[in-house]
Amino acid sequence: MWTTLLTVIAKEFRQTFRDKRMVALLMVAPVIQLVVLGFAVNLEVEHVPTVIADEDRTPESRRFTDALTAGDAFDRTKVVASSAVAERMVARGDVPLAVVIPKGFQKRRTLGKPVAVQALVDGGDSNRAIVAQNAVAAFIMQRAAKDAQRRVQEVAAARGMEVAVPRVTVQPRILYNPTLDSQIYFVPGVAATLLLVITMITTAMGLAREKEMGTLEQVLVTPIRPEVLILGKTLPYGIIGLIDLGLVVALGAWIFDVPIRGSIPLIFLAGCLYMLTTLGVGLLISAVAKTQQQAFMSGMFFLMPAILLSGFMTPVENMPEWLQPLSGFTPVRHFVEIMRGVLLKDASFWELSPQFAALAGMGLAVYASAAYALRRNLG
Repeated sequence: MWTTLLTVIAKEFRQTFRDKRMVALLMVAPVIQLVVLGFAVNLEVEHVPTVIADEDRTPESRRFTDALTAGDAFDRTKVVASSAVAERMVARGDVPLAVVIPKGFQKRRTLGKPVAVQALVDGGDSNRAIVAQNAVAAFIMQRAAKDAQRRVQEVAAARGMEVAVPRVTVQPRILYNPTLDSQIYFVPGVAATLLLVITMITTAMGLAREKEMGTLEQVLVTPIRPEVLILGKTLPYGIIGLIDLGLVVALGAWIFDVPIRGSIPLIFLAGCLYMLTTLGVGLLISAVAKTQQQAFMSGMFFLMPAILLSGFMTPVENMPEWLQPLSGFTPVRHFVEIMRGVLLKDASFWELSPQFAALAGMGLAVYASAAYALRRNLG
């Protein structure tokens, strides 16, 4: 049995590496996808193009706009004379943000009266709109607090009094990702999506290709047992998947400075349990698909919901309450949580035991069901 299994595995490796396109798909494409996705998926909002509608045109209004655009948050692209012009620019999509400084801005500030500054935000890009809106509000509130403190001290000094203004300062301590770098958050999730594509799609299409070419029937007439054939067909893709997992972890640390704080063997253990499910799904697809096109389309039908429900892009807690329980049946979610926990937080096996148990349970159930279905189909 073991000799037959090793022979089937060796045959599968030879057939895979004989096809240069398949080698590129399995070994080169994951590296390219990691680099592209790592740089492309970025939720940090900086250098937002901003138009300033300065209706006051005074030194005070110019100082205000200079301070607003001095940092990395906003880039002043143009200064216009009226709010109507700024609103048209935002409506046309020329700029995502316009800040309107009303007439009488300097006079009201000199008199100590309240003054309103308007921010017009293009909500078409909701993420950038929310970040830009919050940044403008935070800047104005910080500036207003400083002005209020200065005025209190000036009044106290004029009356010959000493006033100590109480202040509450928030000093956040950010754990695990102090720089709030989005790549550090996303790259561990990229590993889960790449393994899903490589192991599931290639397994399903590989068996479907043999059905199309008629070589599978030739193998079935030999005295190879079906379970040996199934293992021999899936183990090579599992080994290649583990190699790709190592590449993703190494390149993530080298290119994107993703920390490796936890145990590397724990990551590969999670990868093995995760690929039980992905390989099993590939086997299930190959059991019903008669062509490579059918296998590919069936794989995509499983691929997209699995990624969207995994919490890879958005937190599961932000999903509707009725949808959140469904994410627990997605192996991608549990593998992403393990990757982030081990790499970023140095989590132990016992701390991640629910995720490991879920992967093991789903993996064994799916792979056993797929092997049984494929065995009946081959028989």
